[in-house]
Amino acid sequence: MTQPAPGTPAHAPGPDRVGRIAHSDWVRLTTLVLLRWTAVFGQAAALLVAWKYYSIDLDLALCFAVVGSAVVVNLASISIYPRNKRLTETEAALTLLFDTSQLALLLFLTGGLNNPFALLILAPATIAATALQTRATVFVGIVTIALVTLIAFVHMPLRTTDGSPVVVPPIFGFGFWLAIVIGVVFLGLYARRIASEIHSMGDALLATQMALSREQKLTDLGGVVAAAAHELGTPLATIKLVSTELAEELADMPELRSDAELIRQQADRCRDILRSMGRAGKDDLHLRSAPLSAVLREAAEPHIDRGKTLVFGIGDDPQADPHQPVIARQPEIVHGLRNLIQNGVDFARERVWVDASWTDQTVTVRIADDGDGFPPHLIGRIGDPFMRHRRDENRTQRPEYDGMGLGLFIAKTLLERTGARLNFANGADPFLSEDERPARSGAVIEVTWPRSRIEAVRSGGLGENRRIDT
Repeated sequence: MTQPAPGTPAHAPGPDRVGRIAHSDWVRLTTLVLLRWTAVFGQAAALLVAWKYYSIDLDLALCFAVVGSAVVVNLASISIYPRNKRLTETEAALTLLFDTSQLALLLFLTGGLNNPFALLILAPATIAATALQTRATVFVGIVTIALVTLIAFVHMPLRTTDGSPVVVPPIFGFGFWLAIVIGVVFLGLYARRIASEIHSMGDALLATQMALSREQKLTDLGGVVAAAAHELGTPLATIKLVSTELAEELADMPELRSDAELIRQQADRCRDILRSMGRAGKDDLHLRSAPLSAVLREAAEPHIDRGKTLVFGIGDDPQADPHQPVIARQPEIVHGLRNLIQNGVDFARERVWVDASWTDQTVTVRIADDGDGFPPHLIGRIGDPFMRHRRDENRTQRPEYDGMGLGLFIAKTLLERTGARLNFANGADPFLSEDERPARSGAVIEVTWPRSRIEAVRSGGLGENRRIDT
């Protein structure tokens, strides 16, 4: 099985659901109203200038009636809806269809495609491509092309006041129609592609921020637990001391003595519970640095029992510095490496290798698996949030895996914040036969840091205690 698009965390929502949550109801009515006011003033000015200064014979009553329809719709929108009204996709599509139809009707009254302002009919379709989903965008584009084609053949002739027709040669008319149709398609596709990439990046950055926030909350919770364990230690010690003294003084009263002993036992139990909680909390709060191997094992811990063998190679190079670097235990590093290891476990057949090496200048972590590797045509784009639904019913990793590319995007973003440089590759040529493939034939992800960026600052001891003479 070929490894599909890079992974996403198990808890990530599907791409369709992400798009609906992040981008539904995000077009403000006020924005489209302002654009329509601009169109109204532009249309009115063009009609007056054409009639007054260029002696174009226009049916001003009908033309201004069409312009007035846009004014009525704007006034109705302002009076009915609040200023912070956000349109649903259906409402936004209907609004843009009205603008397209209004402009097409005005063009019908003013010469059709002989009117040089016919190019403005591209505007609603372009706005739809940036604001609506694909289906609604295609519908608005088809309606626009149909209306342009209709007014190319059916329209009121454009004449001057002396009766002279204002027309363009047929070949230019056809070229103008073709240019508008191509413009609708090209601008729609271009604007849609740019808007999709912006939306995908925004969703992925939001997921990254949520992942990092979760790690920070866990660290903060550990600190609260450690502080609670520390603060409750004193009153529990007092309870134990008093209960012990009461038990000794009540030696001749067995029933009361047993109650005092029970209080002491429960105080000991609370102490043991708080001690274990405080130890876990201090691990999160105070363990700001750790050996590189400890950080890698912590990152891999959730994936150790998922049916794949994880092999750790820490400083296997005999010529390397034998002293393992102690690095800062940052949530970005732990969570980023965890996502990379998760990607390897998801697509490995049996084994994942996690190797670490270092020099005086760099620290390198390499994660490889024995799967089929990344699709060759996607290697250059790995680390981008693809945000597209790709589900293979025959694959063996978690069924909730959506193939959105969020997992590697989050890992890449978090690790690059710590100064890392990531490189994605395949361990073997995908066209090799099974007998020719090496053990580490799958995806290979190499993470390299400048050692100075992640190595923890080692502080020495406080020194020998010296007597203070007063």
